[in-house]
Amino acid sequence: MTFTFQMNNIKALGIEDYFETILISEWVGMKKPEPIIFQQALKELDVLPSESIFVGDHPLNDIIAANMVGMKTVWKKDNQWKNVKADYTIEDLQEISLIIGELNK
Repeated sequence: MTFTFQMNNIKALGIEDYFETILISEWVGMKKPEPIIFQQALKELDVLPSESIFVGDHPLNDIIAANMVGMKTVWKKDNQWKNVKADYTIEDLQEISLIIGELNK
């Protein structure tokens, strides 16, 4: 049920074609902040954590968890949380392309 909900959200945003791999915790039987879900994504993409960025809006489940595996982190600001320590902070998902451009210099 949640898998369908999450995929519908991704499709509604029109972003599914930007990703080679989409892992949804309920679908793969593991949940954030467990490191194995991040490690599974890295394995499927055949990339190192240092070559990856994780975008999230939850300080523990997304930012701290991805950082613990060695991934760069992008915090999608949410007024519910304060003082989130991520490599990058954005207000809008469209800002991700600027970060990727900066990282590719």
